[in-house]
Amino acid sequence: MPYRIIRLDAGEAVPASLDDFAGLCFMGGPMSVNDDLPWVAPACALIHDAVAQDVPVIGHCLGGQLMAKALGAPVTRNPVKEIGWGEVRVLDEPLARQWLGDDLQRFLSFHWHGETFAIPPGATRLMESAWCANQAYVLNDRHIGMQCHVEMTPTLIRTWCRDWAQEVEALAGRVASVQTPAEMEDGIEDKVRALNAVADRIYDRWVCGLAE
Repeated sequence: MPYRIIRLDAGEAVPASLDDFAGLCFMGGPMSVNDDLPWVAPACALIHDAVAQDVPVIGHCLGGQLMAKALGAPVTRNPVKEIGWGEVRVLDEPLARQWLGDDLQRFLSFHWHGETFAIPPGATRLMESAWCANQAYVLNDRHIGMQCHVEMTPTLIRTWCRDWAQEVEALAGRVASVQTPAEMEDGIEDKVRALNAVADRIYDRWVCGLAE
């Protein structure tokens, strides 16, 4: 499947139109969608246009928050930072079963966030965790925003752990929602393999909406 990576962090411009795209995928990042950054407003406008034109959008963590902001839902501070492996519960919703299967009621996902989105108007909440009520939503059975990171690889997790000391070291050991690098890397290969199987279900469903 052909794709184009747009490096917003490197100063690349948000595309002005959807003409060249069958779908939009927004990834994570250390910033907030509430920060005064030059690409936030254009990205929100592009998401808004995509939803209006039925061009599928998928967002991961910051990407899911960006989608929520574009669709009229606030992004606010989560009660706690959620960093490391944690169980996600799949809600008993018809849309959740369509996107995740009839047999999946919970799974171990990876998390790294301090903010959270509200559910956009008209969207359906799909997942929750003990530390964050809104882990995913679907709009129009075509667009999905997630707070959790289903896209992780062992290399990516180990890379993020390098920033752990400056971000959350002071919280580890006294906040149950924050794990240490050692905890995050324990059994990492098996955990990522199981997580990627969940991601495959979501991505397989999402690509069905892509335009030819």
